[in-house]
Amino acid sequence: MPPSEPNKSAINDSVIKVNDVHMHFRRTSALQGVNLTIEQGTVFALLGENGAGKTTLIRILTGFQMPTSGSVTVCGLHPAEKPDAVRRQIGYVSDAPSLYPWMTVDQIGGFAASLYDQDFLPRFRSSIADYAIDAHQKIKHLSKGQRAKVALSLALAHDPSLLILDEPTSGLDPKVRKSFLESMIDRAATGQTVFLSSHQISEVERVADRVAILHHGKIVLDGTLEDIRQSVFHIIVEVDDPLRALPALPSPAVTLSEETRGRSRQWLVRNVDSAMISHLRSRDGVTQVHQRTATLEETFVAYTSSAGDLGKPPAPPNDDDGHDPNQPDDPNAPLTSKRTHEVVS
Repeated sequence: MPPSEPNKSAINDSVIKVNDVHMHFRRTSALQGVNLTIEQGTVFALLGENGAGKTTLIRILTGFQMPTSGSVTVCGLHPAEKPDAVRRQIGYVSDAPSLYPWMTVDQIGGFAASLYDQDFLPRFRSSIADYAIDAHQKIKHLSKGQRAKVALSLALAHDPSLLILDEPTSGLDPKVRKSFLESMIDRAATGQTVFLSSHQISEVERVADRVAILHHGKIVLDGTLEDIRQSVFHIIVEVDDPLRALPALPSPAVTLSEETRGRSRQWLVRNVDSAMISHLRSRDGVTQVHQRTATLEETFVAYTSSAGDLGKPPAPPNDDDGHDPNQPDDPNAPLTSKRTHEVVS
């Protein structure tokens, strides 16, 4: 098998495998024991606040950053060992694509086509036509939404096995955002995989099959969107006395957050069952118990709230991911590129 070819059996098994990945920098730990397995044909969403470590993980997946420890495979290949081969299997779109402003849309497609096979340019031109973008228009004269569509067309024109999107809809108007997200669903329907990094909860709920929450460099929640919806509940308990104390729910229930408002207790709880709710209703002083499925936004806030921030690392120095990418913890470690080049990814 040629070295640039991915391991086909590995692709059929999983497109991304991240095993106990740590990334330490001089003044902070960007990733702490991250584990992920992403199957083919999945729209996977990585949620996290700014500085959570999302972009650091993407740099590792694309071979632009070597982890301090742990292992990663993408399309059956090791990014640290064969970064160019990995990049041939992926398409990448960031929130601010770097497109040469003096080129026309068709020229930038031709430039990128020189790096791929003969099918790249026809696919790119077809995509541009579908988006109703003038191929002879200069990049500098395009709107942000149009530039995002050009970047997506470039990322998809070599028919990658994996599409990685890092906050791709930031700053786009609702119509363009809707079109962009719908194309992600279409992509997954053909058996290809989408890795979406975002903090836009409403967008994720519309398109994702699986969701993981990254908080201070750790995966604090990972599961299918359906499983998360069925396991996390918002519970409101009304009591007869504001000073009445209520016992904690028994295991396996986990209280993610709680708030007291007068006679009302509001809990966000995972793994609660009907027997627990019935028992709660029978408690002395409890007048009413209301239960509903928690929204993904409520779940995200609970897992990343200040209650879970005790002992968090110090404030990050540089970069949106909370580190100086040119200062690895190991003084003998090689310096790595700051950014991928979106035009050729």
